[in-house]
Amino acid sequence: MRQFESLPRQETTIGASLASFQKHLQQCGTSFSEHLRAAHVNRWQSDTLRHALTVRTALVLGLQEFLVSRGILNIDRVSLSPVTDPLCHDVEHVPVISYQGTAYRTTHSMIYSKMLACVAPGIKGVYIDSPNIRLELPSSSMRGKYLIDFSQMDIEVKRASMLSEDDYFDQPEAIAASLAEERDRALDFFEDMIIHAVRKILALASESLEALGVQLAIPAKPFPRFYKDEEPDHQDPMLEARLGGKAKAQFFWVLGLLRENYDLVYPYLQRDGSRIAKSSIRSRQVYNYDLCAAPLYADGSLGRAYEVLSGGLREWVHSAIVARLLDNGILQEPPRFDDSGNILNMEALDGYGPFLAVTAMRDSDGRPIFPQTFGGGLGIERTLFALLHGPQAQTIDQLTCFGKNPDRELPFLF
Repeated sequence: MRQFESLPRQETTIGASLASFQKHLQQCGTSFSEHLRAAHVNRWQSDTLRHALTVRTALVLGLQEFLVSRGILNIDRVSLSPVTDPLCHDVEHVPVISYQGTAYRTTHSMIYSKMLACVAPGIKGVYIDSPNIRLELPSSSMRGKYLIDFSQMDIEVKRASMLSEDDYFDQPEAIAASLAEERDRALDFFEDMIIHAVRKILALASESLEALGVQLAIPAKPFPRFYKDEEPDHQDPMLEARLGGKAKAQFFWVLGLLRENYDLVYPYLQRDGSRIAKSSIRSRQVYNYDLCAAPLYADGSLGRAYEVLSGGLREWVHSAIVARLLDNGILQEPPRFDDSGNILNMEALDGYGPFLAVTAMRDSDGRPIFPQTFGGGLGIERTLFALLHGPQAQTIDQLTCFGKNPDRELPFLF
């Protein structure tokens, strides 16, 4: 399909923007309908997309079946909120939307919402096929792997061991051992989820896999594991692709990536408020994980691996949550509460005030109510791309009806 340069960025109405684009097409020698057919209609009518959607349907069904079987409850979507995931990589900040005099942001991910949903004592965990809008900057290294508007199976599960704040500060060796067990439990949970989903795809979409020129093999547990900073050239942006060759498996883990404020780093905060130096933090002190996947071709070879799920154990001690937000530059000052529970510096906290008020709450016995959880988000479209790119599908656009790939230099028409 013919590529066109981006139109100049300007404030305008949607209709005016489309009219300008149509004029641009005419100047380039094509009509709007010709462009529409080439860019969208031909894809919608293709066998490649039909087969991809067959695999997608089986994937989503398999994920949901597994989660329900483990007692994980489905919750409502959050598309607008005062607070959303700030992310560790550069995105173009989503404009604030005003509704009835109150400002909201569109959802980067439901990380804070799903943690809060686990406050209820009787809830074991939650999941949601959540909306995500991430407007990637033109220079972002994440381009090429993601869509700016995508869906993610977001999951949060309560940990088996409930650890006290006193032990967090006073029993570092015991806490570290317990957290390592919890991380392994999380990896086991997600490995079981992937195995169930693979079985479902093989049962319902094997003909589509064959038509797309790829295979799926039921993976053996445990999946290969790599601690990021223990790998040579671990700062290489191509690390996941290199590890795919080393793993010699369709699914593998990369562990201990220092990034988001909510991913658990331990030990981190001391009782006196001091922190360990960021430069001294090692992967085995960072209790998070990336699941990577690669396509398996008919000749038995593996294609390039991509990250498909990110997650981790979560920070759960209020003072540590605040410290991470401050140290990651997300907040400029900590919340200050009066004796009645009002936040004295609400405006300075941007949208984090309500969330931090909950993390500070205690029950009638003085115990924190904020849950101790692990979780993860599996991108549906990027999982399809990771598993299906090959002879019939080379771009994520070919696997989606309305995928908004930031690498494309055209306005999004749907």
